[in-house]
Amino acid sequence: MSDSTTPRGATSASSTPSRGVATADPATGGTDPSGENHELKRVMGPGLLLLFIVGDILGTGVYALTGNIAGEIGGAAWAPILVAFVVATITAFSYLELVTKYPGASGAALYTHKAFGIHFLTFLVTFAVLCSGLTSAATASSTVAANFAKGFHLQMSPLGITLVAVGFMALLAIINLRGVSESVKLNVVLTCIELTGLLIVILVGFWAAAQGNADFSRTVIFETSDDKGMFLALTSVTSLAFFSFVGFEDSVNMVEETKDPTRNFPRVMLFGLCITGVIYVLVSLFTVAIVPIGQLGESTTPLLDVVKIGAPNIPIDTIYPFLTIFAVANTALINMLMASRLLYGMAKQGVIPGVLAKVLPGRRTPWTAILFTTVLGMVLIVIVNNAMGKSTASALGGTTALLLLGVFTVVNVAAIVLRRDRSQEGHKYFHAPKVLPYLGAVTCAFLLGPWAQDAIEYQIALVLIALGVVLWLVNFLYARLFTGRRTRFQHPEDIAHLEDVDQ
Repeated sequence: MSDSTTPRGATSASSTPSRGVATADPATGGTDPSGENHELKRVMGPGLLLLFIVGDILGTGVYALTGNIAGEIGGAAWAPILVAFVVATITAFSYLELVTKYPGASGAALYTHKAFGIHFLTFLVTFAVLCSGLTSAATASSTVAANFAKGFHLQMSPLGITLVAVGFMALLAIINLRGVSESVKLNVVLTCIELTGLLIVILVGFWAAAQGNADFSRTVIFETSDDKGMFLALTSVTSLAFFSFVGFEDSVNMVEETKDPTRNFPRVMLFGLCITGVIYVLVSLFTVAIVPIGQLGESTTPLLDVVKIGAPNIPIDTIYPFLTIFAVANTALINMLMASRLLYGMAKQGVIPGVLAKVLPGRRTPWTAILFTTVLGMVLIVIVNNAMGKSTASALGGTTALLLLGVFTVVNVAAIVLRRDRSQEGHKYFHAPKVLPYLGAVTCAFLLGPWAQDAIEYQIALVLIALGVVLWLVNFLYARLFTGRRTRFQHPEDIAHLEDVDQ
């Protein structure tokens, strides 16, 4: 484990093994120095890993935000998606170098801690990832509510949509409290559902084009709002489109269960990113070509509009809202599961109040962390729905992208710093091209600027992070005044495990 006394850019030679986590050679997958075999079973070959990564990236972004992107920049909605794909891919190279060098489930938090050894910075990165899960789940819940209304042909007011979204969040909490073990097989099924929904849009697009009902001349029209220049408009919408590509960073948690990860993981992740990039560009092209821009910008179910208009004589639109619900519900569940476990992990390690580490007897699920994150998610939905109306998905999705762009900036800098670490020279790991972490840090930092973000996204993010800092500060003062212990991560490599809580 990296400690605050460890020199920056180096790791401690006497690292503490993760509890129940492999400390194997990332290339070969051996045992830890104690001779005990803690290695996770390596069951994922290239095919299964590809499905997992594609399923991790696909989800709420493309289903919820395609209309918002088109409304912001006009028919050239594919352009910010393409730029977001490039930025995400550059950062993916940094993740690939770090995850094959330091395999572990804590991702950005672990890399930050190894690079800088500053416990408060590790906390901020961890809490930012947690908050991104909340805002992503809130986005998904709002999308579920909108498609629920369309699927059952209900004329629901904004208050009704809000109540359905809050109810869905409560349902996620109940599932989470029972204990959720996300299996690879389930992920494959849900990935197929997500892919089916997007392939229907693409096939409808080809059908409409063949019937002469698609106007591709719209796809080269830039229509910016607020008299922005094309560059600033593209920059602003790219930060929103970036939400469609988040998720690839979660897949690094599967490195310890991947066969020959040094060889397979990098090429499969990059191939998976390319597949999702092609799907997103095709969906955006057909969406704009079939649905008028004005209608897209106002729609909360843009892909359903594509299906209705592109193939009016084929009753696909009757099942499409339910396909969408199933596709994005998985995104919400995984993100709420991740957020509650991160909160539990930080509480268990003593960096936030210990009350958030309480678990249910029998179920062994972190009930206080689940309730806390669920209430936060509900509050987000209610406040943002009332403040933003139809732009709810855009505000929450943009906040998710903002938080993760901050995390990615730190990860890219950590990749640069950790290139000085020579402790892993005997191990095989992926080496990203030398310039890419620098380019990744610059591009992600640029997209954090006010020219790329709306004020509401800064406000949501700052309130969430401030809440985390308050929790940290309360715990810090209590520890110093009453217990005399130090507030710090004891096992940063353990904070992001998604399995049910240890006995």
